[in-house]
Amino acid sequence: MNFLIVNDDGIDSNGIRALADALATQGDIYVSAPAKQQSGKSQSITFMEAIEVEEVEFSGAKKAWKVHGTPADCSKIGLQLCEEMGTPIDLVFSGINQGSNLGTDTLYSGTVGAAMEAILHGVRAVAVSVGNHDAKHFDVACDLAVQVIPIVMWMDPSVVININTPDLPRNQVKGIKYAALGPSFFLDGFVYKEGTTYQLEGHVPDYSHLGEALDVGANSLGYATITPLRPDHTDHEFLAKMAEWDLTV
Repeated sequence: MNFLIVNDDGIDSNGIRALADALATQGDIYVSAPAKQQSGKSQSITFMEAIEVEEVEFSGAKKAWKVHGTPADCSKIGLQLCEEMGTPIDLVFSGINQGSNLGTDTLYSGTVGAAMEAILHGVRAVAVSVGNHDAKHFDVACDLAVQVIPIVMWMDPSVVININTPDLPRNQVKGIKYAALGPSFFLDGFVYKEGTTYQLEGHVPDYSHLGEALDVGANSLGYATITPLRPDHTDHEFLAKMAEWDLTV
């Protein structure tokens, strides 16, 4: 199998290297990752200016590119360059992100955005995150990434699988919960600094009271969570009700 690994933390992050090492046991690895930190870029792409793409060395990878662009740019250009080499990608992995991508904050996530970009190109994708910006425990996330490969390859290719694990030793992770998205993970706001500048700051509250059915609750309780995500934001139930609207032009 051919795997393309992308991320939003940058090509030199510890998370992407841990994931590459794990996936190298399952197939051929190609890497297309940002030159620098790109968290919070969602699925934005660069189209008003050119981006620089450098071929670089990356341990265990057949080819690797450092992309001076967004995470979604990395998916687009990585898939294109592999296709041009005659190497179609079977599965895109985005991560391992250092920091959770849970709840409605997935809308901001460059990790999830890069995976979403892949499925728009018809390639199955998995996003993987560990719940600490200084994460140390990647082994559970790596194991789950490997385990889902045969499952994802039989799935609907229009679904992103979003995996989040606590930054805990394996023996402290309580198990796996298949959970729906919860509310916004970070509670944040812009804080005045000086002059005309503001900076976004926030914190993660304890969501354990929300229970195990929502990703933010289960993760707070020490579970790894897996959530299927689609790029279609349409509220289909409400759309059907709109037939009753009496609007004219």
